[in-house]
Amino acid sequence: MSKFYFGTASGSISSDDEDNLPYPEALPRSDFLIPNFDAPTYLSTLSNRHQTLEDLRTDLRERSQALSKELLDLVNTNYEQFLSLGSDLLGGEEKVEDVRVGLLGFKRGVEEVKGRVGERRVEVEGLLKEKRGVSGEIAAGRRLLEVDARLEELEERLMVSSLGRAVGDDDDDSWSESEDEEDDDEENLTSGPVAGTSIKKFQRLVSDCLHVERLAVKAGEDHPFIRSQQSRMLRVRNTILLDLNTSLKQTATGGEEAKSRLIKLLGIYRAFDANDEAIKVLKDLKSR
Repeated sequence: MSKFYFGTASGSISSDDEDNLPYPEALPRSDFLIPNFDAPTYLSTLSNRHQTLEDLRTDLRERSQALSKELLDLVNTNYEQFLSLGSDLLGGEEKVEDVRVGLLGFKRGVEEVKGRVGERRVEVEGLLKEKRGVSGEIAAGRRLLEVDARLEELEERLMVSSLGRAVGDDDDDSWSESEDEEDDDEENLTSGPVAGTSIKKFQRLVSDCLHVERLAVKAGEDHPFIRSQQSRMLRVRNTILLDLNTSLKQTATGGEEAKSRLIKLLGIYRAFDANDEAIKVLKDLKSR
């Protein structure tokens, strides 16, 4: 590296003062270890070093050579350790074998656990499937019981067990006169040309009958129990239609005062999906 020399008053240079010249300090190694090191930015901070560019280049070149030598020494040292690794491991075969045997035993244990878990999973899936089947059968049984109970209730209200009885008989406790008091004056007529069951009673009967039919469809029309109840459901429907037809005939001949009741009865026929039956009754009355 070049050195700085300062002349004497006579302009000569004294070799004795050479070692006392102000040499620049060495660049600290830590400067090159900062994150995101940028060479141009770093060099721009060296403007106050009082050092020539050539000297700076020489300094950096020497530093690079020193780093290369350190790297080479580090590689050589690690390489020597790597070469001695085989000799360092001599005599460890028994320990390695013990570890291998232990790992094999652990692997077999894991496989056994996995097998038991798989068997239990299959067992649980089978039980869940069985549970779903039982739950479905219970729900189906409840629907069948509900169909039977509602059919029995309708039969009691319609008195279909004794077909000579009418829906509006006075001794039918489930359809007492107190229920008729909730209807309007037109529906409470118990004598005259429009006498008969009230509109609200017909609406409830039709609604309950349709509900039973929907339950039967939901339970499965091919189910043996549902097939065995078809005659009962048909008898209930026909009984309601018979009473509706009787009331429609009486109402249709009631004159102007029965128009409102007639319209409501036709609405019940429509809800009961029995428009054809109402048309047939009205045609029969017209042809007379």
